[in-house]
Amino acid sequence: MKHLTILVPKGENNLSSIVGAYKIFSRANAYWKDTGRKELFRIELAGISKKVDFYDGLFTVKPHTNIAAIAKTNLIIIPSLNHNYQQAVKKNKPLIHWIEKQYKNGAEVASICTGAFMLASSGLLDGRCCSTHWSAVNTFRTMFPQVDLQADRLITDEKGIYTNGGAYSFLNLMIYLVEKHYDRQTAIFCSKVFQIEMDRNSQSSFAIFTGQKSHGDEMVKKAQAYIESNLQEKISVEHLSSRFAVGRRNFDRRFIKATGNTPVEYLQRVKIESAKKSFENSRRTIHEVMYDVGYSDVKAFREVFRKITGMSPLEYRNRYNKEAQV
Repeated sequence: MKHLTILVPKGENNLSSIVGAYKIFSRANAYWKDTGRKELFRIELAGISKKVDFYDGLFTVKPHTNIAAIAKTNLIIIPSLNHNYQQAVKKNKPLIHWIEKQYKNGAEVASICTGAFMLASSGLLDGRCCSTHWSAVNTFRTMFPQVDLQADRLITDEKGIYTNGGAYSFLNLMIYLVEKHYDRQTAIFCSKVFQIEMDRNSQSSFAIFTGQKSHGDEMVKKAQAYIESNLQEKISVEHLSSRFAVGRRNFDRRFIKATGNTPVEYLQRVKIESAKKSFENSRRTIHEVMYDVGYSDVKAFREVFRKITGMSPLEYRNRYNKEAQV
């Protein structure tokens, strides 16, 4: 029988991802047994504390065992963390070292949402792709520049390391892992029991772009403010660099270093974020919104909108604005 370890990090982190992982794999085990096969996994919650309190002591988790008692496991699930990622990483150094050791000993590792901060702290993500919650992207890139963060991806799968986007999308990762380790039919069964949509592959439609503003480059901050104040204008990068008296190549380099986006990407994302809000909160037509954010070519607008959100403007409006469908 394989061994599944669901980690319970020290500190008040995300209870739902611990419980959700436990319930889905327990149900997969039960289905496997009901169809005449032996349970595939022995499932254990493990940590470095005898108990962990959540929500000011309203809930308490008592792990089955300490990680020191597990010599070898086959699959590790890291739950999502609360917002103080550096503190969570600092408190859980023994867990991080244990994850690294188990992976090198043949275990697979899956991080849920912001659990990617703990996984990245082990060094196992260096030079590899991963995803995390869209709201944590800027912090993650600052802390782990050596990781190939692909924030639009819902699930990444590379050499026995799995990561996923954010919040309750971890349910999609659990179904994905059930299919990997059990079979497609078990995954379908679990998706139906827990009513989880299968085969989702993007979190782009949920992302809210706020821009990276925590850097110290004042010129770039002024350029960002100019972009955000002139949405209706067709702003070129040449115009921006000359406006702030910086050479084009140097402007590009400083902008990418500060924000994680090229100037063109930033322009597009700011405009599309404004368009999304219009679709959510008004009954303006696609053409009206397109003109409001500085596009005159509907084909180009649709292409950029789909690239950033994973949806067409019409699909996005219909999903988030019922009044606009009338």
